[in-house]
Amino acid sequence: MEVEAKGERSDITQHSCNDERRLCNKRFKTKKHLTTRTNLHVGESRYSCSECEKHFLSPKNLRDHVNIHTGKYKCTECGKCCRSSAELTVHRRSHSGEKPFECTDCGKRFTTPSNLQVHSSVHSEEKPVECTVCGRRFTQSVHLVRHKRIHSGKKSFRCTDCGKQFVESSQLVRHNRIHSGQKPFECTVCGKRFVESGNLKVHSRIHSGEKPFECHVCGKRFARSDHLVVHNRIHSGQKPFECTVCGKRFVASGNLKVHSRIHRKEKPFQCTVCGKRFPGSSDLLRHKRIHSGQKPFECTVCGKRFVESGNLKVHSRIHSGEKPFECTVCGKRFTTLGNLVRHNRIHSGMKTFECSVCGKRFVQSGHLKVHSRIHRGEKPCKCHVCNKAFDRLVNLQNHMSVHTGEMSYKCSLCDKSFSNASTLCRHKRRLHSNVRPYHCPDCGLMFKTNLSLKQHHRIHTGSKPYSCKHCSDCFTWHYQLKEHLLKSHSKGTWFTCEVRHKKFRRSDDHKKHVLKHDDVKAYARSECTLQVHAADALKSCPTVHSDFKQFCCGKCGKYFKYQNDVIEHFERCTDDILGIISLFKPRVSE
Repeated sequence: MEVEAKGERSDITQHSCNDERRLCNKRFKTKKHLTTRTNLHVGESRYSCSECEKHFLSPKNLRDHVNIHTGKYKCTECGKCCRSSAELTVHRRSHSGEKPFECTDCGKRFTTPSNLQVHSSVHSEEKPVECTVCGRRFTQSVHLVRHKRIHSGKKSFRCTDCGKQFVESSQLVRHNRIHSGQKPFECTVCGKRFVESGNLKVHSRIHSGEKPFECHVCGKRFARSDHLVVHNRIHSGQKPFECTVCGKRFVASGNLKVHSRIHRKEKPFQCTVCGKRFPGSSDLLRHKRIHSGQKPFECTVCGKRFVESGNLKVHSRIHSGEKPFECTVCGKRFTTLGNLVRHNRIHSGMKTFECSVCGKRFVQSGHLKVHSRIHRGEKPCKCHVCNKAFDRLVNLQNHMSVHTGEMSYKCSLCDKSFSNASTLCRHKRRLHSNVRPYHCPDCGLMFKTNLSLKQHHRIHTGSKPYSCKHCSDCFTWHYQLKEHLLKSHSKGTWFTCEVRHKKFRRSDDHKKHVLKHDDVKAYARSECTLQVHAADALKSCPTVHSDFKQFCCGKCGKYFKYQNDVIEHFERCTDDILGIISLFKPRVSE
C-alpha cells in the first residue's frame, strides 16, 4: 500500500481534472484531492456547518470553518476569527506591516506567497479561469467562486444586528465594525483610524503623495483606482447613473445618491453648531469650517488660504493664467465650468430666473436675489464710516473710495481716474468709443450700453417695473419710486435746507445747495482762477484748457469738444430727429 501510495504521488499526470466546460485542467498529487476537486465541479457538498448551514467538500474544510464560530484563532488587535493558526499568523502581518515576500519584477512586497503568486500574473497577464456566465476571467479559481455568487445572488453571511446579508465572511466582519465602532487600523502619521486596512493604505498616500493610477488621456494621476475610473468617464462623456425622477445623469453612483436626496427633500447630516442640515456628509464637513474658521488649503504662490481644495484649484489659475473652459460660439475662455455655463446663456438668450413681482428675468439666481432687494427695500451692506447702506457688496466697495480717496484706475485717454475697473470701462465705452452695439427693435436707435437700451425701451412699452410696496402705484424709474416713498409714505430721509427749507432727495444735492448760501467755493483748479461751489462744475474746465474732444456723433463719427456742439451737429447730420433721444437719458438710479 505504501508503494502504491508513493506511486500515486509520483505520477502527477494521472490525476488531472479534465472538466473542459470550466477550463480547469488542474493537476493533483493524489486521487483524493482529485475527487474533492471533481465534487466542486458537480456541486456535491457532503459536510454541513450546524451554525450557518454552509456546506463543505471535506471534513477538514468543515473543521477549519468551525474555528471561525468558536473563535479558537482570534486576533487580539481587531477581533477577527481565523480558520487556522497559519491564517492568524498571516492576518497579524496586516497590523504589523510585515511583508516578507517580494516580487522580483517590480519589488512590491506581500504577506503571503499565494498573494505574490497571484501578483505575478499581472506581469504575465495570465488569467486562466473564466466565468461561464459572463465570460470574465480571473487569475485564481477562488476569485471565480466568489464572483459566481454575484450571478446566483447567494448571500450566506447575515449580520445579527441589522439583518444585512453578505457574500463573504470577510465582508460581514468589516460590516460588524460599523455597529461596534471598532477601527483597528491607525495611521502612524496623523493618528486617524480606519475600519479596513485597505482604507488605511489609501489614506497613507495623502502623506506620501503617492498617486499610482495615471490617466492615459490627460496624464492626471490618482491615489485610488476607482477615482481614475470615474475620471475616465469625463473624457468618454459616459454618465451611466441616471436619476429616475428628473433624468439627470452622473458619472458616479455616489453623486446620484446625494442628488436623489434633493427630490426626497432628505438632509440627514446636521450641523451641531447652527442646526443647518445637508444632503451629503462632505457638504457638512465644508460647512463646519465656517464655524471653526479652518482653511486647510493654502496657495503656494501668494499664501491665501481656502476652505475647499476646489477653490484653491480655481484660485491657482489666476497665477498660471489658465482658462481651460472655452465658449464654442465666441471663443471666450473661463477659469471655471460654472462661469462658462452662465456665459452660454448670453448666446442662447435663456433667462431661467424670473422676478415674481415685476416679471423681470435673469441669467443667474444671484442676480435675481440682488434684484429682489429693490422691491423689498433691503440694503444689507452698510458702510461702517457713514452708515450709508447699499443693496450690493460691490456698491459698498465702490463707496469706500469716497472715504479713502483712492482712485486707482486711470483713463489712458484722458486725465480722469476712477475707484474701480468697471466704472473705468463704462467711462471709456460711453465717452471715448463710438461703438453702439445695442439696437432698438422698435425705432432702430443704437446705444452704447445695454442699460441705455433697456431704459429707452420703456418709452415704447410703457413698462413700469418699480412698484410701491405700500400702495398700487408703479413707476418707470427708480428715482420716481424713491420720491414717491418720501412724499406719500414718509419712507426715507429728506435733506432739508435750514435757510430756505427746501427739501432734497439726495444728500450731495443738499450739500451743493448749502454751499451757495454760505458762499463757499471749495473747489478750484490750479490751471486757472476758477472757483466753484461743487465739484461737478469743474468738469467743463479741463475741456476749456485742452484741445481734447470727447463727444462723438453716432452717425458720422466726428468728435466735438462740447456736448451742445455735437447735439447741433447731429440735427444737421441726419433727418432722423429721433436720434436726439439717444443723447438724452433719464437719470440712472443710484
